[in-house]
Amino acid sequence: MHIFKLKINLIPQETIAKIFDSADIVEVIGDFIHLKKSGSNFKGLSPFANEKTPSFMVSPGKRIFKDFSSGKGGNVVSFLMEHEHLSYPEALKWLANKYNIEIEETEETEEQIAAKHQKEGLYLAHQFANEFFKKSLKETNEGKSVGLSYLKKRGYNLKTIDEFEIGYSPDDYNAIENEAKNSNYSLEPLKKSGLIKEGEKGTYDFFRGRIIFPIHNITGRIIGFGGRTLRTDKKVAKYFNSPESEIYNKSNVLYGLFQSKSEIIKSDSCLLVEGYTDVVSLHHNGIKNAISTSGTSLTDGQIRLIKRFTNNVVILYDSDQAGINASFRGVDMLLKAGLSIKVVLFPEGEDPDSYSHKLSSEDFKSYLIDHQIDFISFKANHLLEKTKNDPINISKTINDIITSISIIPDAVSRSVYIKKTAQIFEMDEQLLITEVQKKLRSKRETQSPNSLPSISPKNLPSKIFQKGVKHDLSNQEQDLIRLMLSYGAHSIKVEVLNENEKSTVEYPLAQFIVEEILSDKLSYKNEKYQLVFNEFLEGLEKGLVLNEQHFIQNPNLTSLVADLTTSQNILSENWKNKHQIHTKIESDRLKQAAEESVFIFKLRVTENLILEKQLALKEMESNESNESIIKEIKELTKVRNIFAKELGIIVTQ
Repeated sequence: MHIFKLKINLIPQETIAKIFDSADIVEVIGDFIHLKKSGSNFKGLSPFANEKTPSFMVSPGKRIFKDFSSGKGGNVVSFLMEHEHLSYPEALKWLANKYNIEIEETEETEEQIAAKHQKEGLYLAHQFANEFFKKSLKETNEGKSVGLSYLKKRGYNLKTIDEFEIGYSPDDYNAIENEAKNSNYSLEPLKKSGLIKEGEKGTYDFFRGRIIFPIHNITGRIIGFGGRTLRTDKKVAKYFNSPESEIYNKSNVLYGLFQSKSEIIKSDSCLLVEGYTDVVSLHHNGIKNAISTSGTSLTDGQIRLIKRFTNNVVILYDSDQAGINASFRGVDMLLKAGLSIKVVLFPEGEDPDSYSHKLSSEDFKSYLIDHQIDFISFKANHLLEKTKNDPINISKTINDIITSISIIPDAVSRSVYIKKTAQIFEMDEQLLITEVQKKLRSKRETQSPNSLPSISPKNLPSKIFQKGVKHDLSNQEQDLIRLMLSYGAHSIKVEVLNENEKSTVEYPLAQFIVEEILSDKLSYKNEKYQLVFNEFLEGLEKGLVLNEQHFIQNPNLTSLVADLTTSQNILSENWKNKHQIHTKIESDRLKQAAEESVFIFKLRVTENLILEKQLALKEMESNESNESIIKEIKELTKVRNIFAKELGIIVTQ
């Protein structure tokens, strides 16, 4: 018997470093989008959002990308993970293959190997079965006369059949089992996958006599099957799905997503249908952004999967009552997740699959565009038909719509839908606002009455510092880390006192900031900022000044580095070279930038400490303790005023 003997290993750090060193980020991203030189960088249209003006930037010097439309950013590996939806190891292997780098993986523990061994065995079992089903469809008399003829009657050509890898399971109790035995293939993973079942009379093929629709994960591996019977017997279930397994959880899978993901990203929209044939028929008609829930109810896991690719969903469910009810459930779940929803209804008795065969491809595409309605109109039109002008039922309909509006997380969207509902029902808009607010109030957690509003520096006049207010430190923490990542190894001149004599020495900017922060025993509240700071500190203790490339290769920090070190607007070199316009930029005034950032941070930390002491003073009763805290407040106030003076800042009440 064939036994799965797999060596599943880890990629060594030396190999990962070699991959990063070899990969040309401009070349790799250029394989997917058109990039144009822009100064020292490259620009292109965002692959993650629809836009007319390029906002996607690639920095070959920093080896990072930043998409200002979607906010995504990172290194060459994180781009492949985002764009191709690969895991971290898969993206590394993709690059290794492109640059002919051999990966010699290190062995995992026996437990890790055993677990992955079993999981990989399930993947291979599905692949084995899929090859058998495809062969049975195209190369056997039964497959050609029963399965292939059925598919061709539905209008599918071989290109569509091959794209979805559709197959046929012979109407034989042990067809796949016999194929496995003849190939010396182990039956155990086929049984664990649910392809072979145990019955009272022995084993049998679960999908026998059915058209087979393979279900792929987003990387293209087959994880399950859907099978459609060709029998007319109503006692026989029309569709079977694979049972859930270690690799297949139907709540987290969308049929057709592997084939549709690129078009969904490109169009920033997906068409959500119910069945396998709906997806295949839409693709066959040139509509490539359709996905299906595989005939089951929409789940939160599937919605999270949709949100990875788009926030815009068009629901195309059947026109019968069951389809409409499913639409209602789906609409509320999608709204709650913050997605934008449209609905298309088909003529009575039709579904996306059947109706696509009655119209030409162009007419069907036009129908889908022309008949999209927002969820308010969809619910109102359908529910009003059932009310028959009964005031009580109309009231229930309005309350149903108010409930749907109240679960939308975005306030602007809620406002738009409230206005639309008021127009449809000819109601007072303020009344609807009040009702929605009631529902929101019942769900909203009570906010602490003692919470102090954070003051943004942008809202304060320049050179003015407000005391008695707790300051948000996040912006200043960010600025310190940005300076360290961007200019950490750059030298700045610092005055030092040695045996009562002042002298000027050159310090790496990162060392200056680290020593300033440590001298006052300060730290960062943001965990990622603290992680970056700690790594700089560890490097300095070893005599090294880390640069941004060190952090870019860390998958947990690459996006942060791209966000903090990339600017959408770059000063053209022509200003100086061609027009003789000399503009002072941050890199020309690093010492001033570093000192200001450090002092403002310390100023705000000190003011927050003063405020904490003042609050503690109010709660104290002992005079002795009072005197101690008053003394601390006075000392902290002196320190605060020193920082303020250094910065030329006026401290106001």
